[in-house]
Amino acid sequence: MGISHIIIYAIVPIVVIMLAGYIAGKKGAFSGDDAKKFNKVVLDFALPAALFVSIVQSTREMLYEDIKLAWVSTVVIMGCFMLVYFIFAKCFKGNTGADGAIAALINGSPTIGFLGFAVLEPIFGTDSYVALVVAIVGIVVNAIGIPVGLSLLNASLEKQGANKGQKQAWWKPVVNALKQPVAWAAILAVVWVLCGIPWPESLSPSFNLMAKANASMAVFSAGITLSAIQIKINWQGILGSILKLIVMPGAALILGLLVHMDAENLRMLVVACALPPAFSGIIIADEYDTYVATGTSSLTLSVILFVAFCPLWIWITNLALSAF
Repeated sequence: MGISHIIIYAIVPIVVIMLAGYIAGKKGAFSGDDAKKFNKVVLDFALPAALFVSIVQSTREMLYEDIKLAWVSTVVIMGCFMLVYFIFAKCFKGNTGADGAIAALINGSPTIGFLGFAVLEPIFGTDSYVALVVAIVGIVVNAIGIPVGLSLLNASLEKQGANKGQKQAWWKPVVNALKQPVAWAAILAVVWVLCGIPWPESLSPSFNLMAKANASMAVFSAGITLSAIQIKINWQGILGSILKLIVMPGAALILGLLVHMDAENLRMLVVACALPPAFSGIIIADEYDTYVATGTSSLTLSVILFVAFCPLWIWITNLALSAF
């Protein structure tokens, strides 16, 4: 598949729809609160439906083939997550552990829930393998990354005395993450396939109708979100973008090659890891009033740079696969 095809069918539509959302937000048609409601529709309804109906149509053999994908995704994403945390918590004067935790939740996590299907399907097609990549990366981000980030955030705030009376058991963020439809829908679908239960095709249209709202609404909402926040680029924001767009996909490519991952799975994983930072990190930053300005600047810069880095990483991955 040529780079021009990727740009025309995967990148340009995202830019156009996100720009439409941005303009709508700037003109006052929608507000940041409206974006949060759209995000809830995506994360609680459209994305879970898309993940579930796609995964249940796969086979046990496909899941077994994706074992390498699962552990490589976990090692790379959580490795980069903790790297971002330590850099931003320990290496910048004036930053706290809470700042590092928010930075990790943003730059240590790809926005797979919002842009996963929107980017991967136009490039790699609409088969079950795309859904499995989105599901696995989504589970790592939502069921592991967010609980770890919240635990680090709460621990730092408690140490600062800013979170008194709100001490939370370490396992509660994990339980809360697994309660989210985007997590349990994917897990339920995997269990369904492993049990060998046939999926009635007559049920698929009902799920597909909701699933089709996922990509377009997520990207439009992202544009509204960007219109509602103040953009201020600084050195921490630039470093966050470098870690997210260069280090994470690069680590995925190297580790995937070393363990001889399936070539198509590796291509999809590298693109998934090259996605812009997670919007959920900005939502959490806003809720805790921590690291909002810098996190937002890094998110904005990464979204802009992703237009160039997405086809670049596909080209690099193809080159590496042909040479390895």
